[in-house]
Amino acid sequence: MLPFSRQCRNIDYEIVIVDDNSPDGTIEVARELQNLYGEKHIILAPRPGKLGLGTAYVHGIQHSTGDFVFIMDADMSHHPKFIPEFIRLQKAHNLDVVTGTRYKSGGGVHGWDLRRKLTSRVANYLADLMLDPGVSDLTGSFRLYKKSVLAKLISVTKAKGYVFQMEMMVRARQLKYTVGEVPITFVDRVFGESKLGAEEIVGYLKGLWGLFVDQ
Repeated sequence: MLPFSRQCRNIDYEIVIVDDNSPDGTIEVARELQNLYGEKHIILAPRPGKLGLGTAYVHGIQHSTGDFVFIMDADMSHHPKFIPEFIRLQKAHNLDVVTGTRYKSGGGVHGWDLRRKLTSRVANYLADLMLDPGVSDLTGSFRLYKKSVLAKLISVTKAKGYVFQMEMMVRARQLKYTVGEVPITFVDRVFGESKLGAEEIVGYLKGLWGLFVDQ
């Protein structure tokens, strides 16, 4: 973490860590980081239990003070090395949203078996066919938002769970927000297990149909 500290020495930043009482020791590690970098830069925002992705976003925004917000997983599936490219693209075009994509040249996925890769590809293909969202990766969550835009998108997004990210991009198109894409490499988590079973797939298809009808 020390090289990161040196790089950010002249940058006004804050990292808001939203933890839904996870049993993996996240909050303990976060407290160590807070002791190392200070409460100004590392802000802890724990919650008593798992209350849903959308409410986690709202909770994080309430603790943030900047004009821009990055949303990313804290398990290193989203590597911080891509952050400068997000910022460069946003600045170059004054974009409302910059989203990471695994499905453009330079992007990719590591650590998934063939079934998981096919599931993700088919999910994004169906969404592109039915919703015409204007982005190549609807189910990813590594994104940079103008804070005001993020707040607006959350206020009009109805879905929960796996469909939430997809609906955010659909609503961004409907509201005519400007969106850019940065190729990223997604690396599956080393510890723990990503849950993507029949229940999640059925929920995704129901959410996709609901968005299609709602257009």
